[in-house]
Amino acid sequence: MLTACAEGRGGPIPYNVALPLPDAPTVVPLETGYRIAPLDKVEIKVLKMTDLSSDYTVDLAGNISMPLIGEVKAVNLSTAELDRELTARLGEKYLENPDVSVGIKESTTRVVTVDGAVREPGAFPTIGSSSLLRAVALAKGTTEDANPRRIAVFRTVNGQRQAAAFDLVAIRRGQMEDPKLYPGDIVVVDGSAIKETFKRILQGFPLFAAFRPF
Repeated sequence: MLTACAEGRGGPIPYNVALPLPDAPTVVPLETGYRIAPLDKVEIKVLKMTDLSSDYTVDLAGNISMPLIGEVKAVNLSTAELDRELTARLGEKYLENPDVSVGIKESTTRVVTVDGAVREPGAFPTIGSSSLLRAVALAKGTTEDANPRRIAVFRTVNGQRQAAAFDLVAIRRGQMEDPKLYPGDIVVVDGSAIKETFKRILQGFPLFAAFRPF
């Protein structure tokens, strides 16, 4: 815990930057136009293969991990496109004419997702705007190895993933404004156990010109 607190701020995501408003949600039937997003839960069924048939959560880097074939990129694919990719991958070495079906079990488009060094990571339903403090509270607070001075918020603006960093300690002391959060936002709390994940997130979601390196 002392180590985490001593780390303080840092990293390539800028602090004290106001994220623009997110893209307006588009009402589209999931089965025809929806694109899979990070932390969505997808239901995958492979005929006569109970070990492969399950619900899979898309990780923050945009992948699902399945037995036999390992990681598969799912983000920004439709269910039909992911179906074709899984059918091809399973048919390469393991199954003859695999029968695969893919559906959306849970969508993150109307929730704020909190991950990383929190006690109960998850996707929390939200109506209108929320705030960073409230989101962390819904996740039952930070863990002992968390670095509360380095929290990243990811948001889709004009179809691009953007990010800003916040210092939860400063927010609690009233030294920094508690930023508003909106449906679709992803909050990641840094901590010693997730540093490699943080690195993968930054590689998967490059920062754009609106956010210069800290």
